[in-house]
Amino acid sequence: MIPGSQTDLGRPAQGWRRRMYEVIFESETAAGRVFDKVIVAAILVSVAVVIADSVPALNRRLRVPFDIAEWCFTLLFTAEYIARIVSVQRPWRYIRSFFGIVDLLSVLPTYLALFFPETHALIDVRILRLLRVFRIFKLTDYMVEYQLLAEALAASRRKIMVFLSAVVMVVLILGTLLYVVEGPEHGFSDIPTSVYWAITTITTVGFGDITPKTWAGRSIASVMMLIGWGTLAVPTGIVTAEMTVRRQAPARPRSCPACGAAGLESQARFCQMCGTDLPPG
Repeated sequence: MIPGSQTDLGRPAQGWRRRMYEVIFESETAAGRVFDKVIVAAILVSVAVVIADSVPALNRRLRVPFDIAEWCFTLLFTAEYIARIVSVQRPWRYIRSFFGIVDLLSVLPTYLALFFPETHALIDVRILRLLRVFRIFKLTDYMVEYQLLAEALAASRRKIMVFLSAVVMVVLILGTLLYVVEGPEHGFSDIPTSVYWAITTITTVGFGDITPKTWAGRSIASVMMLIGWGTLAVPTGIVTAEMTVRRQAPARPRSCPACGAAGLESQARFCQMCGTDLPPG
């Protein structure tokens, strides 16, 4: 379960908060689908505005329209943020969640920029404005595939860490060996520089700013290239296998968000204890 997802925020039992919750958090309803499409479109357009605003020529020509669009998006996302807080039974859990922090970061810079005079052209203002690209992370809250990927990454983190530790050891050993073989006269002036070369080689980036000149160094470089070509698929395979397992895993029993009754069937539509409507499993 992803922190801040709708299943752990609490579903109101009835009233206008219940209706608001169904629109905002339940994309299975007609109103929920419309809401999601509007927000996703607004996110994409607002990020496009941020990118266009960073171009000096466009900023000089369209500064006023960009500012108006920015405030419209900010007010829209602010209303959405407040609505999410109001419509759940555990608002602090949402505020402290990943999605809650991203939602806050997507609107906060515009308000903070008011306290910095634009006429001074402070670099702080530009940095705050760049934080608006956090809106793109809001898309993860509207796509099940993103949430599935996040769960798979979280479940695979230990395997990936073990794999990365092995890669770090290979990089340190072979990078140090290149420092001994090539030496400062060929650009390998110290071990950190040699390790940097090893990282660019094993990741198949190969900037070419430092290259081995001796036959021994080139032999080691060839080995590292082959290792890098083979290791690129390892983390992908780990995450893919975890995603496959999660897609094929049987649905687990659920709990009622209203009364907390546990062990409900995954296909149940109503709580057998209090009769509350259950969200889709």
